[in-house]
Amino acid sequence: MMPTDPSQQVTGGTLPGQLHAFFDFESLIAFGIALGLGLLIGLQRERTADRLGGIRTYPLIAIFGALAARLSELHDIPWLVPAGLLCMTILVLLGNVERMRGEQESTGITTEVSALLMYLLGAFLVLGEMMVAVALGATIAVLLHLKPTLHKFAKRLPEQDLHAIIQFALISLIILPVLPNRTFGPYDVLNPFKIWLLVVLIVGIGLGGYGVYKLVGTRAGTLLSGLIGGLISSTATTVSYARRAKINRGISELAALVILIASTTLFVRMFVEISVVAPRILSKVAAPLALLLIIHLVICTLAYRSVGQHEKSMPEQSNPAELTPALIFGALYALITIAIAAAKEYFGSRGIYVVALISGFTDVDAITLSTANLAGAGTIEVSTAWRAMVIATLANMIFKTGAASILGGVELMRRLLLLFALPFAAGLVVLALWPN
Repeated sequence: MMPTDPSQQVTGGTLPGQLHAFFDFESLIAFGIALGLGLLIGLQRERTADRLGGIRTYPLIAIFGALAARLSELHDIPWLVPAGLLCMTILVLLGNVERMRGEQESTGITTEVSALLMYLLGAFLVLGEMMVAVALGATIAVLLHLKPTLHKFAKRLPEQDLHAIIQFALISLIILPVLPNRTFGPYDVLNPFKIWLLVVLIVGIGLGGYGVYKLVGTRAGTLLSGLIGGLISSTATTVSYARRAKINRGISELAALVILIASTTLFVRMFVEISVVAPRILSKVAAPLALLLIIHLVICTLAYRSVGQHEKSMPEQSNPAELTPALIFGALYALITIAIAAAKEYFGSRGIYVVALISGFTDVDAITLSTANLAGAGTIEVSTAWRAMVIATLANMIFKTGAASILGGVELMRRLLLLFALPFAAGLVVLALWPN
């Protein structure tokens, strides 16, 4: 909670030593969750004929309630929340007058809610945190300005995509806030909140790739197919293109290139993940990982110039925000975290490398996040963390080659071996020669 002493508040200017008041993360998280839940409910109500508000009104109402509660909490104004509820009740009743008169659909109460909201926002600028108020004001302005775009988006959104959004909201806005933020279990390394936060990160990256896929459609070039597939799931991309190569032998070279590009995207994901969970070690792990990324990009460029741009249809991509895969990733991450702690205790860094080798066959994200977390906390050496990440990527190359060979045939295996040869050898050289 923010201090209630006016001398400790930031109102119109900046006080020395009080810059942290601009970043009230408790308020930002509360308003962010309110906005997300409001958008979710509003999106659903937008698709119904009988409604009082939609994709703009419900987020505004949620922010209005959160603002009233936050101001009440910060400055001990117990009547503010009941007064806000009374105002909203009156607006809802007035908004239903048209419907009671026989109108087909109410015009909504967006304007009225916006007026009430701006009153609270003005109070929050003085009594609360300026930067939070500015961010809220900008968000409200965007919601109000994008009326045609938001309405069109909500009405044209396919059920499958709405399902993906609802699943992600369940994962990030409903499950995450209720999890305990403390450690449990063997070696005292399992933090349910932090584990699920990483699940949200991974699902969010996949959902972002899925969003790009929906924008470009199923017809995309080789480069986009690999990039989008790598963001959603490089393993799923490998399986999809290997099966296509099995049916159509003539696209083996193209399929191998797409798989290589998807595998290269793993390094981009690794940089994003490290930046989020352990930013202080990023500079220490950047050089060896960046070198390997550059080598992958060079091979991708040469292979792309050989294959050329083929406008092939991307395989249908599945929803990356499903709850079951999220639970599986969370369990895998927890298992790897425990395994690393046990391996470090009994076998030292060599034990961690064995865990990385085994886990890399199925997933690189889990070992990346777990080792980055541990290195950021000082539990393991930074050099041990990035070496474990590299070992996992090498294991993943072996797995993809084997899976593609079984599903796609000998020709695809031959081309993958050719494309993966230099990146794999470079990984081994980095492991052997790079200084700690």
